[in-house]
Amino acid sequence: MKSKVYSFRKHQPVRTCTKKYSSYRSYKDFLQSDFKGRCGYTDCPDYFFGGKRTFHIDHFKPQSTHKELTNEYSNLIYACSYVNIKKSDDLSELLDPCDVDLNLHFYRDEYGNILPFSTSEIAINMSEALGLNMRRYGIIWMLETLENLKNSFSKLCEGNDDFESASPEALKILAKLNKTHQEYTNYLRAII
Repeated sequence: MKSKVYSFRKHQPVRTCTKKYSSYRSYKDFLQSDFKGRCGYTDCPDYFFGGKRTFHIDHFKPQSTHKELTNEYSNLIYACSYVNIKKSDDLSELLDPCDVDLNLHFYRDEYGNILPFSTSEIAINMSEALGLNMRRYGIIWMLETLENLKNSFSKLCEGNDDFESASPEALKILAKLNKTHQEYTNYLRAII
């Protein structure tokens, strides 16, 4: 039986900052906005990792070999710490998440795991170099999917009467969804 295939991400990050700073760290707010608060490589939301303060600024082309690009916004990527640390000064050929539609190179299975298409050699190499096959990225995707379902269900229950017209059974399910989502989120934050 063939497993389901899901898009790797919904939004393509676009670098919009035109300001020039003497320190790349000054771009963090712009990066968070341009990457919609998500890791450029894994598409995981920063709030699962502790928010903007714990997210890193990756130099797509490493500082060690491209010092002239250290403070160039066009070379910066908003990244989770796991990918940025794993990448370090890796000189492998990688896909810039702002210049390439990563949906053409990666997909997610029914558990949210990030997988490279077998037709993309660069994606296969990138997956290994950055550790994109780590289970945590699938778990985060599943938690985010659960959160979206919870929010959709909540809107259905809410109607125009602020939950007054919702059935008691629907409200019990919503309460259980809220509790389960919060427990899973707290657990995930504790282990990563």
